Amino acid sequence: MAQFRILSLTCLAMLAFAGNSLLCRLALKNTGIDAASFTSVRLLSAALTLFLVLRFTKKATALSGNWPSAVALFIYAAGFSFAYINLTAATGALLLFSSVQMSMIGYGIWKGEVLRPLQMLGLALALAGLLGLVAPGLAAPPLLNAVLMIGAGVAWGIYSLRGRGAGDPTAVTAGNFLRTVPIAIVLSALTFKTVSLDTTGFAYALASGALTSGLGYAIWYRALPGLKATEAAIVQLSVPVIAALGGIILLGESLSLRLILASIAILSGIALVVYRKTASPVKAT
Repeated sequence: MAQFRILSLTCLAMLAFAGNSLLCRLALKNTGIDAASFTSVRLLSAALTLFLVLRFTKKATALSGNWPSAVALFIYAAGFSFAYINLTAATGALLLFSSVQMSMIGYGIWKGEVLRPLQMLGLALALAGLLGLVAPGLAAPPLLNAVLMIGAGVAWGIYSLRGRGAGDPTAVTAGNFLRTVPIAIVLSALTFKTVSLDTTGFAYALASGALTSGLGYAIWYRALPGLKATEAAIVQLSVPVIAALGGIILLGESLSLRLILASIAILSGIALVVYRKTASPVKAT
């Protein structure tokens, strides 16, 4: 029963993470909401949801977190929204999760971790896939939007690295989300000439914040203690696949040969690196 619970929570969390991509793309493609307003509504509703989760599941409701992490979280959320103006759900999710993993791998290398030959091969394969995806061509995603999504992934990687050992992850994340709200309001004020809201777009942003972000992270933190480091890293590579399937079913998107080949290269390459890195790491001497 315990294993079934962990599996169920993990599947729900991955569906939630993929749902963020689908809801954002759906809102920006099919409704009148602008990217800045989507970001603000998402962040505020996520903060409120996580606060309520703390309130009803824990004895203490004190929020924690810090401003540097909140800034990284905001950069992720804003870059994510603006990138999805012209990216498909599948391409955005692939760029996001590959850049998150690769930024964290890069940090490990910078701190002195030594990769085995198979890990080096995986890293080269992932980089080749990423370059192949964004290289100029008819099937290439818009460069500016791709750069924004990669930047969002790097920001999320930084946020994740800063969150290691920071305390109760739900309380930390709730506090950081709350700190992003005034920054998001400033963003909306700076872009007030393009502010556009409608009921459907607002509902998508609310669902992205409350359900696929707030509850999604709370569920993920419940599942994490029951997962090995290898499992936690590799299972997240399923998110671009889920997003791609959702994009086809819900948004009528199609998969180009370039995206398929890049996905295979990136996901398999990162899987090689994180598996060897967490299963039998080699430390610098």
